[in-house]
Amino acid sequence: MFCALELLLLCHLFLGLGLGLDLDLPSYSVPAMSPSEIQASPNTNATLPCNVTFALSVKGDKIHKSLIKVSWISNGSDIASFREAATQIKEGFSWDTTDFINGDFSLTVLRASLDLQGQYECTVSYNSTMLHSSNVTFSILASPTLSIPQQWVVLETESHFTCHADGFYPPPVSFSWTRDGQVIQPPYHIEGEQTPDGYYMAVGNLTFYPSREDQNVTFGCKVSHYGSYQELDFQLNITYLPSVRLAAVLSHANNIPLTLYCDVESFYPEEVSVSWLQNSTVLPQPPATELNPDGTYRTRHYYTLSPEQREQGGKVECTVNQPGVVHPVSGSAYLEKLDPQAEAPVLTKSAKASVALMCISLVLVVLLCFGVSWRRRDEKKKSLNVSGIILPPRVIVGQKGRVTMSIEGQRVDRVQTAWFLNDTPISDTSLTASEKGPLLPSRGETGYYKLHTLGPLYSSGSGTQQLISSLTFIPQISIHKGAVFKCQVSYMGKDKIVVERVSEKFTILSAPEVSEIQLAETPGDSDVISMTVQASHFHPDVITFRWFCQGSELSPVASQASSSPRPNSEGVFSAFSQCKLPRSELEKGGTKVWVSVHHIALKQPVTRETRGFIKRPCVSEIVGSTSSPEKTLILGCEITDFYPPNVSVTWLKLRGGEQDDREEEVIVGGEMWGPIQTQPRLYRATATLKRRPTNKEKKERGGGIICRVEHCSLHEPIEKHWRNVDVVAPSIPPLISVCWSSEGVGVFSLMLKGGHPKVKLLWAAGGPTLSPLVSNETEEIGDDGQRELKSVCALERSTSLPSQTNKQLERLKNGHAIKTKAAVTDPDAEGIEYIDEKVDEENNNIDRDEETKSEVDEDSVKEREQGPGALHINRINLTKGPRGNERARLRVCVEITHPALKLPVYRTWTEPNEEISSSTLKP
Repeated sequence: MFCALELLLLCHLFLGLGLGLDLDLPSYSVPAMSPSEIQASPNTNATLPCNVTFALSVKGDKIHKSLIKVSWISNGSDIASFREAATQIKEGFSWDTTDFINGDFSLTVLRASLDLQGQYECTVSYNSTMLHSSNVTFSILASPTLSIPQQWVVLETESHFTCHADGFYPPPVSFSWTRDGQVIQPPYHIEGEQTPDGYYMAVGNLTFYPSREDQNVTFGCKVSHYGSYQELDFQLNITYLPSVRLAAVLSHANNIPLTLYCDVESFYPEEVSVSWLQNSTVLPQPPATELNPDGTYRTRHYYTLSPEQREQGGKVECTVNQPGVVHPVSGSAYLEKLDPQAEAPVLTKSAKASVALMCISLVLVVLLCFGVSWRRRDEKKKSLNVSGIILPPRVIVGQKGRVTMSIEGQRVDRVQTAWFLNDTPISDTSLTASEKGPLLPSRGETGYYKLHTLGPLYSSGSGTQQLISSLTFIPQISIHKGAVFKCQVSYMGKDKIVVERVSEKFTILSAPEVSEIQLAETPGDSDVISMTVQASHFHPDVITFRWFCQGSELSPVASQASSSPRPNSEGVFSAFSQCKLPRSELEKGGTKVWVSVHHIALKQPVTRETRGFIKRPCVSEIVGSTSSPEKTLILGCEITDFYPPNVSVTWLKLRGGEQDDREEEVIVGGEMWGPIQTQPRLYRATATLKRRPTNKEKKERGGGIICRVEHCSLHEPIEKHWRNVDVVAPSIPPLISVCWSSEGVGVFSLMLKGGHPKVKLLWAAGGPTLSPLVSNETEEIGDDGQRELKSVCALERSTSLPSQTNKQLERLKNGHAIKTKAAVTDPDAEGIEYIDEKVDEENNNIDRDEETKSEVDEDSVKEREQGPGALHINRINLTKGPRGNERARLRVCVEITHPALKLPVYRTWTEPNEEISSSTLKP
């Protein structure tokens, strides 16, 4: 095809030379067809090339744009076309037609996506002659986003880790794993699975046996995708399995409770829970831990079996549960071995003799003690065995906790207990305080306490009784931090305290509330974006922030977590962490940044992430408009250059006061137009408010109206204050009133009603051009109670240079100055002659080439000194026209400006045609 095209062009050229014709057809160099491939990231712009080189002849032929024809086609569908200087292009594409003359017909793909992939064909012709045809293959290349779920692994036990690669295209990806930078698993390919949005996700797995040397060692997941590499580092959370030993506290009788204890040693981390089972049935519990020199912890857990449980016998187990452990470690033993008292004694002859001797001794002791009074014997019966106060393993704000104490003896049915927080008595408030109230009630509000008493429980075959006293409470940091519980045991009707037990101090945990990541421009450096995350309401004060970006860990530039944050009035702590990145990285929209927050009250770290860029909005001042007191007041402000598009506007009415004590009231009826996109990552909106101000608001000068704008990029809302809530435009008459005196002086007047604040007026007169005039304004209150502003301007016209005439001198001598008020309000005033004012619409079209000379007579200043009521006479010199017997038509104009008017209002009087004719006939 191209050979035939070249032949055709040569024929045209030789034909033109042979016939001596100037052909308006340039010659072209046809490039060789070579298909190309263009790749782009999602949501970015990509240019598909299509270029033609025009080789112009020596005579300087010009390229005519109307003869160019261009078309882009993809998958049989027309994308863009240009024909006869008219263009059509599909939405989502663009091109610059001004580059066509230079041979550049490239097509730009806007916001590339998967559905735009494929082969694009570009065809160019000039003057119906095919010049160029090429194919371009367009495809998407999206890098994966990496994440590794954090989990606990068990020391020297088979463990599994997963590395997630999300949002990549096209497949496949390659996974490899490293330890301290050394490859521990070579790369392997995974095709992945396609997600509903068309992209792919894949999971890489690592199986290994963690050792003690792996603690605090950095592991990494490395992912390769079409030449790009990403690596995400992490550290192991290793669980050390404990050794568990179960034993019993020896007792000397079978009919009393048996106390067991369970030694749990050499475990990590500190958080551990211990449960008790008897014959595979779970029993209730409580504990405390201690730190070993090697950094592990140890704890001993006790459990007291009731006489019935002790008599039941059988197998007793102590099971230890730890994070990440599937099969918990346990210790077990049979009561027959733990409790020798439960076995039937076998006595030898010597033992029997010893027992007999002991019995004789006991009989003698009983006989000696037989004389002790009954009261002393009664006191013995009142002796009690009281356990320590058992605290809950974890005390968490907002969750119920229970402290317990058991009492054993023969007269526990007559025992009473009293609970104290430090030295303050505790009463049952479960019926008055809400369980679902705020986590941290205000000071003075009653906390939640519920007292429980279980028993007395009688032991079979013995006179011993057991009483369990417990207290359920909802922790409050401001009250319970550093406190201890105290329980006093006494007999009913007696003031004497038999036993007092005090608990250990306990730590209250409160999980942090983590905000979303706030992005904002750095002051003084708009190319750097600061990212801030806030953690609040946590306890204790130790907290850790870790920042990550595209598989690597970032270093925070500012953090309040490194030093001890100060508690607020409620006793909880707040901290923040800040990280910075270049704006160019975030504006791409694909850079993923996340932060993980670690705290002892959290079972898993809290993660917050962001993608893309957040732009702070610009808010204009409030603009108001209305035309009369009866009409609606319209307020509005512009909100521009913000991202994302989510923005909220609240209108508030203020009733005076300073910033701290002002009264605010939300005004309903506000509307917002938009948001509308102005650029790829910028939006704008307009907030408006329509309302009618009340008479009370018109009288009030303080306060005003506030437009409050809230956006996710703002730490504090932006507020714009409108104080002129009573701005009202005046009522303006349609025409200027005019009257002429017998001396040829025109008095022009205008009366405006209402309006606040005061209106401003400017008078001007002349021909094609206008000169400012001196006017006089008076203000009165009309019969309807509205303000009436009267503006009067006196004017004397002339066709010659200004000079004092005899009439003018006579008027100055006799003091016949026109009074302002009389000229406007008294139609019978001497020397004033009213004429019929006519406004000719055609008189507005005046030749712009006429020259007008106007001057204010210096002698007229003396007329102003005659008195405050004297009206100043302005003089305007109107020059003759080009034909000599005509002069320019006189125009008098007044400009009215007011804050309620968006543009000034103008009123104009134009001299009628008959006035010009009569004036030109005068000698």
